[in-house]
Amino acid sequence: MKFCKIKEYVNGRSCAVLGLGVSNLPLVRMLAHEGVSVTVYDKCSPEELGKDALELLQGGVRFVVCDKNFDGITEQLIFRSPGIRPDIRGIKNALSSGAELTSEMELFLKLTPARTFAITGSDGKTTSTTLTGLFEERIAKTYVGGNIGTPLLDKCEQMTATQNAVLELSSFQLMTLSAAPERVAITNVSPNHLDWHTGMDEYITAKKNIIGSRTRRLVTNAECDTTRNIAYEYDRDGMEIFLFSSSKVSYDQVVSVPFSHAKAFAIFPLDGYVCVSDGQITKKVLDISRIKLPGKHNVENYMTAIGLTFGDLTFDVYLDIAESFGGVEHRLEWVRQLDGVDYYNSSIDSSPTRTSAALSALASRRIVLICGGYDKKIPYAPLAEAICAHGGIHTVVLTGATGEKIGAEIDKLDTSRSINREYVGDFADAVAYARSQAKAGDCVLLSPASASFDAFKNFAERGNTFKRIVNEF
Repeated sequence: MKFCKIKEYVNGRSCAVLGLGVSNLPLVRMLAHEGVSVTVYDKCSPEELGKDALELLQGGVRFVVCDKNFDGITEQLIFRSPGIRPDIRGIKNALSSGAELTSEMELFLKLTPARTFAITGSDGKTTSTTLTGLFEERIAKTYVGGNIGTPLLDKCEQMTATQNAVLELSSFQLMTLSAAPERVAITNVSPNHLDWHTGMDEYITAKKNIIGSRTRRLVTNAECDTTRNIAYEYDRDGMEIFLFSSSKVSYDQVVSVPFSHAKAFAIFPLDGYVCVSDGQITKKVLDISRIKLPGKHNVENYMTAIGLTFGDLTFDVYLDIAESFGGVEHRLEWVRQLDGVDYYNSSIDSSPTRTSAALSALASRRIVLICGGYDKKIPYAPLAEAICAHGGIHTVVLTGATGEKIGAEIDKLDTSRSINREYVGDFADAVAYARSQAKAGDCVLLSPASASFDAFKNFAERGNTFKRIVNEF
């Protein structure tokens, strides 16, 4: 079946897999199954990596324990884990000797026969990806994966040309991607992951890498200067471009400059509906009041998913999902009410813009906010502005590596200290302090505006820890 195409792709070359993470485990198994010579380079030994690694070792896979430079790669085809920069010394040396650099995601896109949809951006990727998958599932078998859920490479064998693969892709995955999906969306671009990228230019370039010669539809945000400029950069024959806006209310406002080659559509709110227009005919697609998820940012997530799927579905599918979909776990997830206080887990909010969106969705509430975490070297002044402008935030509980940085930015704006703020280093103690400051009618919101890696494996572990603590009160 499709697995035989792996041997064609490898073409007798030895393979190096850098990092045995979640996405690379199925890859190594498939390569080994096809008799390909595979070496896994990882900072941990097979014993430290656990049962799966030991099984691969017994099956003939070679393991090399290495440092962060990955020196000594001699294989001809290198599969990079998303978190490993492509310009580290070991990779550069191997490429200079004639090796080829690729990734599990690139191999998937080259092997799958399914129609491919992909979403990237600084905010809204997960919800937009989930919605796109829910929409397309109504008309055909749809697989959802990439940076969300499980890897899809080992599903290639069972996929067909009438099915769909919907992918969430991070800037890490996109850095060296050369096999583009057919329909893509860039939700927005704002400072993020600047602890990993060399700067905003590299970050933006990575996001643009989602668009390639196979791409026939681009959906992006007319409100973001960067993504609007990207849309016009890819104004070419055969391209459909959907620009969306949650504030502009006509085609001419959204598509302010005509496209020369691409067929352009605008998505905007009008008379309480999400509307889609080609400049001639405007169609009311979805009643905004029926969207179960709160907040303008979720309207934008629906716009993204509608742009990706427009023309495939009848509009009643959008309405049905809007009325029933309660959201993605760890994104403004209601946990419980205790003593009249609502507790919300929004652990997935790993940047200031995500936290700002969460605060906007709770604009009418009095809030005790918990924020702080791993430092991605991004500016926190915009977060401080959103906190101070909210009007209902009376306490900010600061924790983690960025807690004091966030507090310093709030200090610059809230000189009268009208907002109570307290740094509590231990996460469990921070949640307990938040509870002590909340009164009936308030909500306690975990929205860290930071990644989780200073104290947790990922945002899901952080969110689950929060939920466990809250449910044990």
